[in-house]
This record gives sequence, structure tokens and C-alpha cells, in this order.
Amino acid sequence: MTKHLVSSAIFAGLVAGLCAALLQLLFTTPLLLEGELFETGARIHFAGSGAAPQSEAGGVSLAGQPMRHMLTATMDLVTYTGFALLMVAGFALAERRGIRVTPRAGLVWGLAGFLAIQLAPAVGLPPELPGTTAADLVARQFWWAATAAASVAGLALIAFGDLPKGLIGAALILLPQMVGAPHLNTYFGIAPPELSAQFATASLGVAAASWAILGLVAAYFWSRPAQ
Repeated sequence: MTKHLVSSAIFAGLVAGLCAALLQLLFTTPLLLEGELFETGARIHFAGSGAAPQSEAGGVSLAGQPMRHMLTATMDLVTYTGFALLMVAGFALAERRGIRVTPRAGLVWGLAGFLAIQLAPAVGLPPELPGTTAADLVARQFWWAATAAASVAGLALIAFGDLPKGLIGAALILLPQMVGAPHLNTYFGIAPPELSAQFATASLGVAAASWAILGLVAAYFWSRPAQ
């Protein structure tokens, strides 16, 4: 059982991590690199001018930083393999309760993971471009971790509990949002808000696709007979 659990998680983590790295390279890395141009002053955003941002550095190129892209891909592989281990452990617990996990069910598990780990924290702390001024890092990290944990617990109660437990689960999901994420009392920004919005949207879209792939592939390998 342990060997099957670990092998399923590793295969799923590798597939999802590679897909996440590719999607990030295509959709979020160009926005990230462009945001860094504003952070360094190579581009300057004139709020309300209606003019295109001026650039001294030319267009954004993905070809000049292969080591950075390799490090990003490595982190994706490690991160999604860790998530896969947790997910497959959840599969094992579910099957002990008589709940069969199929690839279709795994897709739902993956989307639930996205909701808990990515989307719920992003309601209060959306993905940010480089150079964005924000509240204290430790406070934000604590709120993010508490929100993710509460969302995972809440979704589990909704999925596997009765009506009273489901209501408690819904309350757990809402509680961090009611408390609110740490924010400054004013707003700062050096990049165009349109670029920040596009980056946040693209980041969540990539995460949703990656989590769906993770759940589907993890359940596929899990549902196969152990060798």
C-alpha cells in the first residue's frame, strides 16, 4: 500500500509539475518579466495619461534566463509532488471509508485542492507582480496558511459529513475571509493595474489547470492495481 501510494504521488507530481511549468512559461512568466521592468524602472507607468508605457529595454524575452526557468520548473515538480502525496493519502483514507476514487473523482479532488490552496487564499491575497508593496510578510504567510488549512478542513466536512458538519465546513471556509487578510491602509503600485489584474487571472488559471491535471493523473495511477 505504501509503495503504491508513493509511486502514484510521484508520477502524478511529475506530470502536473511539468504541465504547470509549461503553462507558467507560456502565460505567467512573460507578465512576470514585464512586471520586473516596472520594478527596476526600465519601464514607467504614467497613471491616467493614456499613453503606452515607455521602455528602454525593448520587449520581454523568455530566452535569456534558462537557469531561472529550470529553477522554476524544479520548484513546480517538488511542490506538486508534495501536493500529490497529500492528495493520494486522502484517497487512501477515503477508500477506507468505502469511497472509490476514480479518475473522474480525482478531477473533482484536484479542483477542490485548487479551491482550498489557491483560490480561497487569493480572495484576500491575490497573486502579485514583483515590486508590489504589501503588508508584513509574516502576517500574510500566517493568514494564507490558516486560510488554506481552514478551506481544506471545510471542504472535507462538506464532502464527507452530514448536513450539520457541512454547515460547519462552510463556516470554516468563510471565517478567514470574514477576519480579512492583512493589508496596508493605502495603495501603492509601480506597474499598470491592468498588468497586475492580468497576472493574477493568468496565475489562477494556470493553477486551476495544474490542480485538475494533478487530481486526474493521481487518481488514474491510484486506481490501477498495485504491482
